Amino acid sequence: MMNVALPAGLGVPDRPLRGRLESDVDMARHVSWRAGGRAERFYVPADLEDLGEFLRCCPPGMPLHFVGLGSNLLVRDGGVTGTVVHLHAALRHLRMDSRAESENFGLIYAEAGVSSPKVARFAANHNLVGAEFLAGIPGTVGGALAMNAGCYGHDTWSCVSRVMTIDRRGQLHKRGPKDFGIGYRHVTPSRPLEEWFVAAWFFLPRGDGSASREKIKELLSKRVASQPLNLPNAGSVFRNPPGDYAARLIESCGLKGLGIGGARVSEKHANFIVNEGGASAEDIESLIERIQADVLDKTGVHLKPEVRIIGQRLRKGETP
Repeated sequence: MMNVALPAGLGVPDRPLRGRLESDVDMARHVSWRAGGRAERFYVPADLEDLGEFLRCCPPGMPLHFVGLGSNLLVRDGGVTGTVVHLHAALRHLRMDSRAESENFGLIYAEAGVSSPKVARFAANHNLVGAEFLAGIPGTVGGALAMNAGCYGHDTWSCVSRVMTIDRRGQLHKRGPKDFGIGYRHVTPSRPLEEWFVAAWFFLPRGDGSASREKIKELLSKRVASQPLNLPNAGSVFRNPPGDYAARLIESCGLKGLGIGGARVSEKHANFIVNEGGASAEDIESLIERIQADVLDKTGVHLKPEVRIIGQRLRKGETP
């Protein structure tokens, strides 16, 4: 049951909400950078049905921010208005879909709150191959779908058969890849839609599960060796520009080790910004902007952020 009453502005649900609603929540606890402001409201639905019930209570103009593990997210120090909907603790069903199984392929149903590495391991344990790269994506299925996350030469939508979305009225929709414009690190609806990903079906060929598990181990070892996983970070900060690598450009400009406040460009991987302790969201965003300016000035390339930035910056003199 909820631990606070519904605040002013929300409608009365047809049925009692079973999730958890909180006010004034520190979002630094819910993003992998461990920095940032507060959320006006924070809702953890009990399940998909409860999420729909909650959305039907929300007025049309209320800002909604769907968050999984927060591994690709920066919340500015001024915080976010509206409601953050936290899916990782809620939408966690993961199963084989036997209705679509065949001799050569299998179908995995995964809700948006399931971590991507868990999908990779689940596929291998069911002798399905081609999802090993998901082990290197430190986020949830929902986030991977929203940004077409990828690594090691593969991306999420390459193995997605269809998805399920939810709209503001709490209604569910099944959609296919043709309903979206899918590209490198971005996904946009083919027509105007205000919907959020709540599940996906991954269509994968049958193969050697043991070999798949070994490949996952190799990819994870490679990740540990090449990325600064000992410090809070949000993965790759910038998209790779066509024909090049953001990390190479940043390093070529002598920016490895550059710091602002508690935020620093990783010495281990130049496309990572780490929180060395006490970094504010402003430190991180200022460092992002400094990198962009220096790389543009020295190479003529404008680096586009891969991370999502939400909320309001603090005005000069304000404190979080």
